[in-house]
Amino acid sequence: MAQSRLLQFLLVASLSSCSIFDQYADTYEQRFKAHDVVRIDELQSKYLLDVKPPLVSPVVAVYPSSFTDQTGQRKSNSEFALFSTAVTQSPHTLLIRALKHAGNGKFFRVVERVGLDNLTKERQLIRSAREQFATEEEKKKQLSPLLFAGVLLEGAVISYDSNLTTGGIGARYLGIGTSIQYREDNITVSLRMVSVATGEILTEVLSQKTIFSYGKSEDVFRFIEMGTELVEIELGNSRNESTTIALMKAIEGAVLELITIGYDRGFWKHDEIKINKPDCDDDCIATLRG
Repeated sequence: MAQSRLLQFLLVASLSSCSIFDQYADTYEQRFKAHDVVRIDELQSKYLLDVKPPLVSPVVAVYPSSFTDQTGQRKSNSEFALFSTAVTQSPHTLLIRALKHAGNGKFFRVVERVGLDNLTKERQLIRSAREQFATEEEKKKQLSPLLFAGVLLEGAVISYDSNLTTGGIGARYLGIGTSIQYREDNITVSLRMVSVATGEILTEVLSQKTIFSYGKSEDVFRFIEMGTELVEIELGNSRNESTTIALMKAIEGAVLELITIGYDRGFWKHDEIKINKPDCDDDCIATLRG
C-alpha cells in the first residue's frame, strides 16, 4: 500500500513539471540563452570583427596598472565569507583581446606593455650575442627600436551591482510544489583614450552588461501510512551566466563605442591621409604611423 502511494506521488510530481509554470521556465530559459555564450570562437562580437579599419591604424598601448578592477566586489555566498573576487583581476587581458580583434585584427596596432621587462631583457640578450658571435657586417645592423604608442587606453571595472532585480513564482498543493527564481546583476566598465603627445583625454565611454541567473526546483513532501512515514523528494537546476564573459562583452561594447566616437571626431578616417599636408609635419606623421 505504501509503495503504491509512493508511486502515485512520484507520478504527480513528474506531471507537475508540465504545469503552467513551464511557461515561466521557458521564458527564463529563453532569456538566459539570449545572454548565454557557448563556443569560445563566438565570444567576440560580430560587430567588432566587422568594423572597417582606417587606412592608418592607430598604435595603442594598454598597461596592466591602467585597466584594473576597482569594484572590490567578492563572490556572493549566504553561508560563509568568500575571499575570491567576483571579477577577474586581469581585465586588461580582455581589453587587449578586444583591441586585437577589432576590424578582424586590422583596426588597432597593439604594442606589448604587459611583459615589457621580459621583452627588454630578450633584446639585451640579442645585443650581447651579436657582440660576441656576429660578424663585423652583422654587428653594423642595429636592432630595430621598439614601436611606441601614440594613444594610451586606460580605465577600470568601476561597478559590480548584485541583485538589481530578483523575483520568482511558485505554488504548492497537497505537499507537491514547484518554483522558479531569477536574479540580475550588472557590471560597468569605463574606458578612456589618452593622447601620448599632449596627455589630453580624447574621449571616455561607459559600457554596461547584465548578468542573468535563474533556477528551477520541484519537491514532494507528504506523510503516508496515517502520518507515520514521510516521503520527501527534491530536484532542481540553476544556470548562471559567466561573469568573465559578461565583462568581455562590456569591454567589447566600450571599444565599439570608442571606435564610433573616434570616427565622429575625426581621430581616424577611411579616406587617405595626405602626408604632405602643411598642417601635418614629420612628428605628426610619425605619431599617426606609430
